[in-house]
Amino acid sequence: MAAGESMAQRMVWVDLEMTGLDIEKDQIIEMACLITDSDLNILAESGLTKAVKESTMTLQQAEYEFLSFVRQQTPPGLCPLAGNSVHADKKFLDKYMPQFMKHLHYRIIDVSTVKELCRRWYPEEYEFAPKKAASHRALDDISESIKELQFYRNNIFKKKTDEKKRKIMENGENEKTVS
Repeated sequence: MAAGESMAQRMVWVDLEMTGLDIEKDQIIEMACLITDSDLNILAESGLTKAVKESTMTLQQAEYEFLSFVRQQTPPGLCPLAGNSVHADKKFLDKYMPQFMKHLHYRIIDVSTVKELCRRWYPEEYEFAPKKAASHRALDDISESIKELQFYRNNIFKKKTDEKKRKIMENGENEKTVS
């Protein structure tokens, strides 16, 4: 796989801590960003988390730092935003960091969606999923989300054996001939 292709498979994990969920009146008080490859290995971590906590950095400065970090790690328009219930973070990012969001793909990877599907479809396996510590710290939350998605990948989205692949192919062909 070429270097550009592997970079295109990366995921941009973001977690924001806000004073509330109203994008008109609440503020971002903490932010973190990690980059993983498609196998969920952490490749890079933004140093911005500590900087935001210990400074009076403006949102514009934070966006510039986030965007600079992500541009070094990902090609424009190809890598999705990832996180847990990341739609809430996305609303704030769309409003307050639009250039950062323009760099990302329009799709998102939301671990909470995977969690809900696994809870419904694979309840026995779901019982063993890692539990959240609920620290509500941006970097901790991202790390927990990555670990949770790794669990689902390794225990529920298992690689197919040759026999399973053959059955899938047969079923796919049968469905095509019926229609």
